[in-house]
Amino acid sequence: MAFDEVRFPVDIAYGSSGGPEFSTAVVTTAGGHEHRNVNWSNARARYNIAWGVKTQAQLTALTAFFRARYGRARGFRYKDWTDFRGVYEAIGTGDGETTVFYLSKQYTNGSSSEVRAITKPVSGTVKVYLDGVLQTSGFGIDHATGRITFSAAPAEGIGISADFEFDVPVRFDTDHLSARLDDFGAFSWQDIPLIEIR
Repeated sequence: MAFDEVRFPVDIAYGSSGGPEFSTAVVTTAGGHEHRNVNWSNARARYNIAWGVKTQAQLTALTAFFRARYGRARGFRYKDWTDFRGVYEAIGTGDGETTVFYLSKQYTNGSSSEVRAITKPVSGTVKVYLDGVLQTSGFGIDHATGRITFSAAPAEGIGISADFEFDVPVRFDTDHLSARLDDFGAFSWQDIPLIEIR
């Protein structure tokens, strides 16, 4: 799968809409009862960036970005302004042997929770803690996968957590960038969809 480690223009992303999406099959019986089948165990984000394009400069940047990704062919990073940060997120517990851990973010509501893998942390934003103590060395970060590798395995029972900002890996969900000229120098768009890559 082709992926470009390049970020979609954040000023266009700021005016966009979207968020998490699930896939649920709902079957209604003759008696009016429902049976619901959850097809996905984790949400997949979907966005519409059409409303983020407000200036000619943004239109030019979007067109160049779309052409460089060949429509749906190549993935890229996208900043979801509604959800782009993890604060003191638990990513594992030391066992004295394991040196590799992966960034994740937990969403909890009552007794229900979902753990989201964070695969595109933003460079310069990741802070790692061992039992609440900020670490300044002794580990490396792979910003293309979200992998944290320690030079020495954290001791057994040591809680490992992290602060970070992250991008969402997405692709265009269209091969056609369709603009309408409303007035001289004024454009509008019906739909420019993005979908999260898993």
